[in-house]
Amino acid sequence: MINDKFYRDTFLLTLSNLTTGILAFIFSITLSRELGAEGMGLYGLVMPIYNLFICLICGGIIAAVSKISAVYKYNNDIGNLKKTINITMKFDILWACLVVIFVFFFAPFLGEKMIKDPRTILSIRITCPAMMFIGISNILKGYFYGTSSIKIPAFIDILEKFIRILIIVFIINFFNLKDVTQTVSAAYIALCLGECISLILLYFYYKRSINSLSYANKDTESRTQLLFNVLVISLPLCLNAFVSTALGALSTLILPRRLIVSGFNYSEALSLIGKFTGMTLNIVFFPMVVIGSIITVLVPDLAQGINKNDSYFIEGRIIEVLRIAFLLGLSTLVLCISIPENLGMMFFKRDDLTSYIKFLSLCPPILYCDSTTYGILNGLGKQNVMLRNSLLISVIELISLYILTGIKGINIFGYGITIIITSIISLFLNLKEIRKHYDINISITNIFIYLLISILSYFSIIILKSQIPNSSMFFKNFVLISLGFSSFLLSILFTVKKNKI
Repeated sequence: MINDKFYRDTFLLTLSNLTTGILAFIFSITLSRELGAEGMGLYGLVMPIYNLFICLICGGIIAAVSKISAVYKYNNDIGNLKKTINITMKFDILWACLVVIFVFFFAPFLGEKMIKDPRTILSIRITCPAMMFIGISNILKGYFYGTSSIKIPAFIDILEKFIRILIIVFIINFFNLKDVTQTVSAAYIALCLGECISLILLYFYYKRSINSLSYANKDTESRTQLLFNVLVISLPLCLNAFVSTALGALSTLILPRRLIVSGFNYSEALSLIGKFTGMTLNIVFFPMVVIGSIITVLVPDLAQGINKNDSYFIEGRIIEVLRIAFLLGLSTLVLCISIPENLGMMFFKRDDLTSYIKFLSLCPPILYCDSTTYGILNGLGKQNVMLRNSLLISVIELISLYILTGIKGINIFGYGITIIITSIISLFLNLKEIRKHYDINISITNIFIYLLISILSYFSIIILKSQIPNSSMFFKNFVLISLGFSSFLLSILFTVKKNKI
């Protein structure tokens, strides 16, 4: 029953994330065509600042609330569940107000001194209300994930992304915006309005959900203790996310400067960043929506396993999700190596992304597994280990990015090399920690089968690619992509051992 529930929730959340991912992709495509590569680069410089303060406001809150909600719901302790959500929201609103006020008034400093582009000041200020909205929304999402009400946040996420696209298209066309600064600001206005609508809907459904739960009168803990229970989980995650995001933001901000050192002017550097991070990363890492869904459902699932002291179940679940992550990464690698030019043209109508897509295709098998191990550590309550490993990896990322992207012959490819290096080190460290507590066995036979199926898939795609005419490009891409990800399903079917990866 638990297994069925885990995969049902993962499937529903994956469908939601795939839909929202497609809508986000359409949003990116719309922006890229309106802004061009330079505008996408400018848009990407503001996003790390936004993400940095989001981490400060609500980092780790979804995981903390979902874990606590799962345990309270399992024990039918609805009184403490309701009080936990209420006190956490009140605390987050107060904390978010302080952070948002700081960001609004220090926006000129952030834009001129940190980003070193005054065109970003308005966009930074526009994101301030969104920071408030998303902080409260994450608490409510944590409640729904923990109580296995996956459909509600899934539906709202889809609606929010769809509305965001409508808003940005309307603003750009109605006001006939052409200036890069104005268009980027319009994109962040759309983000802000979308988060507001999402919060309103989440709160409405939360009230309906919590009021419908029947429970016996039990003694409840004090609000201070309940808030402490949340913070003791979320604070290490928040610190981890904030420091990692801060170092990541620093990496993003030094990127154009290092590209200038390698021989490009500022405009060319922004264009390179836009094509590599704003376009290519979106293509190659799009299947990460599946990994994100697994991690979201995995955290409360492992929490229940720990609550039952069921080590066999926990080990089986860890092996299952690692296998899925690795196979999905292999399928993505095969697809990106086989048809990089098709992917670039299909999504962004550009023929200059091929070399970037091919190079980044080496990342998914390692990166997907690495991302999954962080979800596993979180579910096992190893937040301090996550913090230690994340800090080390972030420092390595910053140093590697600084050195590699400043080399003329490497330039923007240093970003991809950095992803590979940090993913390998991070995966090793995380697996080492997990294996201290649970047995994780690797089957050489299974790995051999995975590679054989991937090679078969690669040559099948290459043959079909030459046989299907370009006049039927949509049909051609659909068939080739379907064939590429079929290797993912075949690998799962032919390797059914539950005690080994």
